[in-house]
Amino acid sequence: MIVVVMGVSGSGKSTIGKLLAASLKWEFSDADNFHSLANIEKMSQGIPLNDADRMPWLEKLQSAIAQWLLADKNVVLACSALKSSYRQMLWQDAEQMRLVYIKGSFELLLKRLQQRQNHFMTLHLLESQFDTLEEPKNALTVDASQLESVIVQQIIASLDDAST
Repeated sequence: MIVVVMGVSGSGKSTIGKLLAASLKWEFSDADNFHSLANIEKMSQGIPLNDADRMPWLEKLQSAIAQWLLADKNVVLACSALKSSYRQMLWQDAEQMRLVYIKGSFELLLKRLQQRQNHFMTLHLLESQFDTLEEPKNALTVDASQLESVIVQQIIASLDDAST
């Protein structure tokens, strides 16, 4: 099974994804690691990515997901997946994939980003991410302001419910 943990920068998708993967004893993968150096450089300069920039990134993610599904691996993938069209590209097996949306207010996530160090995502890009975000209708939505342990337990409970 693949669990995609999505949200804008600062929502906690990587932190929650790592904790969830550790709790489930699954693999963890961060979609940020699939970006090209050119994309990382662009974002580091505060320049938002456009759809053309994201396409090779999405294609790499699509390929990785296909390989994980083929190998019957259990993976938690932290991925912004801001637009519905991006999620549609990544979605390959509705029976073997779940989507978790970590939703937070602009103010909360801005505060988190101001405290973050050594990350290519700049504060200026948060607004562009909120502008791009198309909230999913077919996801487990969790509140980013909750304790990380609470969010992880909500996700695990949802996965358990889906398997029964």
